[in-house]
Amino acid sequence: MLTYILRRLRVAIPTMVVIIAVAFFMMRAAPGSPFDSERAVSPEIREAILAYYGMNKPLWVQFLDYWKGLLTFDLGPSLLYKDQTVSEILGSGFPVSMTLGISALILAISIGVPLGLLAALNQNSSGDYSVMALAMVGICIPTFVTGPLLALLFGVQLGWLPVAGLDRGDMTLDTMLLPVITLALPQVAIISRLVRASTIEVLRSNFVRTARAKGLPEFQVLTRHTLRAALLPLVSYLGPACAGLITGSVIIETVFQLPGIGRNFVTSALQRDYPVVMGAVVLYASLIILFNLLADIALGLLDPKVKYE
Repeated sequence: MLTYILRRLRVAIPTMVVIIAVAFFMMRAAPGSPFDSERAVSPEIREAILAYYGMNKPLWVQFLDYWKGLLTFDLGPSLLYKDQTVSEILGSGFPVSMTLGISALILAISIGVPLGLLAALNQNSSGDYSVMALAMVGICIPTFVTGPLLALLFGVQLGWLPVAGLDRGDMTLDTMLLPVITLALPQVAIISRLVRASTIEVLRSNFVRTARAKGLPEFQVLTRHTLRAALLPLVSYLGPACAGLITGSVIIETVFQLPGIGRNFVTSALQRDYPVVMGAVVLYASLIILFNLLADIALGLLDPKVKYE
């Protein structure tokens, strides 16, 4: 197990280096500057500002300086948020994004897995077609459509739930319900289709036929033999899905005005706040690598055929 983890880290470190390098130089290649404003400043003041943030140095020197700070866990100051560091900005937004993402993932698993099993056990029936039709709708309709529609219906017209202006002090069930449901709907559709396909395949396998031939009750065949093998593809999918839900809920945080990482990332990218964008990229890439590793380890614990040596 330890050898496998070390081998994955040997691949993860060069991957992180490439991701950071690409993001760094792409941000610098984008037109505009974080110090552009409607009010023109004198060249002397502009040069002083660039020198203060080290942006008057050659690009390769700036890249090396960024790596020096990154290795000491110093992501630098924000260029536009006064007296705030990147770590403070990400630290304030991460609890919101984590709560939103984890809640959406739990809701998606709780609904998607039973729907997938129901469709697989009733293959080619009306129930199967209904579940798959709903799944296709959930996949095809993007969250930037479902979010405003749910907000319009349950927040504006019915007035049941708040839809905007949420902050960390208001992270209660009623304030987080609409964002969580909106973020979870596509994942419910994906998980249900994934579980349905894997369950149908497992039900046709030889070891399930053997269990039935031995006279085991159908419930025991499903719970002890079928379900464990059918959920293996889901475990592999949950690694990147979990990281994506935690840090990738940009649209949801924008629609419902949640102060999470995704909203900070979009605002900083539009205003050319390079350190904040780079900090979000580093955090997102790290979470993807971490959750993929955890998913592979869990897959090995569930599937005896997987060997780490």
